[in-house]
Amino acid sequence: MNVKPLTMSVKDIITKKLSEAFAPESLDVTDESHLHEGHAGHRPGGETHFRIYIVSQAFEGKSRIERHRMVNALLAAELAGSVHALAMKTLTPGEGGR
Repeated sequence: MNVKPLTMSVKDIITKKLSEAFAPESLDVTDESHLHEGHAGHRPGGETHFRIYIVSQAFEGKSRIERHRMVNALLAAELAGSVHALAMKTLTPGEGGR
């Protein structure tokens, strides 16, 4: 029997990495690639443009830029590869809300 290995979507990889690194209280990773058809970086099949909403204690005491740097460092391989754009909202539990 020939079994093809399962490959994770880019969204699943991002979700897994963020979950493991930041133990978030809330996490939403949205593939917004379909909104960028015809724009730079878009490819057929999507998985190029993502929006992240994450609430984690790991961001406590960090500036917005420091938080974004933490996420960008964690996702460096994806940003160097298939991900063209990444929008993010990084909050602490006390900041809550979207």
